[in-house]
Amino acid sequence: MQSTKLTQSYVHGASDKPLIGETIGAHLDRVAAAAPDRPALVVRHQGVRWTYSEFKRRVDALAAGFLALGLKPGDRIGIWSQNNSEWVLTQFATAKAGLILVNINPAYRLHELEYAVNKVGCTALILAPAFKSSDYIGMVRTLAPELDRCRPGDLSSHKLPSLKTVIRLGAEKTPGMLNFDDIPGLARPADVAELGRLSSTLQFDDPVNIQFTSGTTGSPKGATLTHHNILNNGFFIGEAMALTEQDRLCIPVPFYHCFGMVLGNLACVTHRACMVIPGEGFDPLAVLTAVQEERCTGLHGVPTMFIAILDHPDFATFDLSSLRTGIMAGSPCPIEVMRRVVGDMHMDQVTIAYGMTETSPVSFQSFTDTPLERRVSTVGTIQPHLEVKIVDAEGRIVPPGTPGELLTRGYSVMRGYWGDEQRTREAIDEARWMHTGDIATIDEDGYCNIVGRIKDMVIRGGENIYPREIEEFLYTHPDISDVQVFGVPDQQFGEQLCAWIRVKDGASLDEAGVLAFCKGQIAHYKVPKYIRFVDEFPMTVTGKIQKFLMRQAMIRELGLEEQRTA
Repeated sequence: MQSTKLTQSYVHGASDKPLIGETIGAHLDRVAAAAPDRPALVVRHQGVRWTYSEFKRRVDALAAGFLALGLKPGDRIGIWSQNNSEWVLTQFATAKAGLILVNINPAYRLHELEYAVNKVGCTALILAPAFKSSDYIGMVRTLAPELDRCRPGDLSSHKLPSLKTVIRLGAEKTPGMLNFDDIPGLARPADVAELGRLSSTLQFDDPVNIQFTSGTTGSPKGATLTHHNILNNGFFIGEAMALTEQDRLCIPVPFYHCFGMVLGNLACVTHRACMVIPGEGFDPLAVLTAVQEERCTGLHGVPTMFIAILDHPDFATFDLSSLRTGIMAGSPCPIEVMRRVVGDMHMDQVTIAYGMTETSPVSFQSFTDTPLERRVSTVGTIQPHLEVKIVDAEGRIVPPGTPGELLTRGYSVMRGYWGDEQRTREAIDEARWMHTGDIATIDEDGYCNIVGRIKDMVIRGGENIYPREIEEFLYTHPDISDVQVFGVPDQQFGEQLCAWIRVKDGASLDEAGVLAFCKGQIAHYKVPKYIRFVDEFPMTVTGKIQKFLMRQAMIRELGLEEQRTA
């Protein structure tokens, strides 16, 4: 927190705690040596309970196995799976082996998977057999039918030319694929020796993770993050929560997103705390059970998750008295929900966090002792070792309390978007400021409030969706002439997608046809809930589309109320 009143909207996180100057692998080694018998990972649905020494042993064995497959530092390896122990092992083993882990959203379908694998040139892909309505193995075989005829590790695919090795979870065998559990056993003494050599040659500025974030120009962008980026962000997030090795953090948020793997896993490991995974995906009953039986002291979630937990019919029967802290993030938190979390769930030290994938992700966070009113009306104060300024349209810093674009600079800013220099330059200026596209204010005490978005991003239940990506996909429909996608308020998810469509002359298309076109091609949360067929769009005299008028029209038509957006 700032010690003096601000005279301009610029804050920096002065701190006497130094940045961690080592790789994720080296840090894990140090933690495991200092606390070998402390619990590291509990995965309830798999019956996993590992201490830090056991966790490190398994990470090292998997990392050596990756090297035995012929993977080399800098190679990209995708993971397409729900939350499980294999995901956590892979997160740390890839870091140890110098590989770049590519997070693939479990909700992705064919179109998105093909784009992601090819965009960053994945050499290997780890996948679960299936999750919810997604048949991952079936989708990969659709894109790469050559798997049925190739030797495992020797794929040559027309549609996925970079992909050579596919690794599946589970005990069943699939033609052309290796089994995850067999990978550690492939390591030879030379691979183990090579892993040891890498520990002294890998650098903390090396890329370690690529996370896809939808772009306003359509296709998802691969935000490339380093060891230094996410290890330090995880550490300082844990510091704000006052984590210690006595803590047990329940993590029901997905690992493919920074919320799970950084705010969850890395916050724990940097503090020798225990990662508790209640299930493959979010389920309020599984969370309540895990918190009670594991005596969890912390819990992460987006507001809709906390609402689902509080509203569960059996909520009152669970003992949640062990809870004290956690993080609520992803979308604005209603004050009454926060009061219930503090009062009914004993989380009097729950914190709020704000950030973006490109900044590893957190820039602002409240602390365990931040007054409740501040925790619900702001996103806290600047994180240590980071800078933020709020600027006007000309790039000048504005006075405190004045809205403008939020820019972030410091150790957390990504290296760039993979293979996309132009969009990297558009996002990060010459002075290394990351332009977030969010409109914010900073008050005289240094508290930040997010008040809007420059881009027309839609946040549906914590998922960031950029309408342009959906528009470009719908443009590929042979009967669609033009389409505009935008968000409308929704009581449950915050926002839902709406598409206004102009059909080509002579063509016939209905809502069912649009939904059928989307099914299996784009993630379920990107499929518009509302579809309207129109003859024209509201436009300015210069031809600029006025989406806000479309939004207003839909709000009137559907009888919706504007939801709080800040």
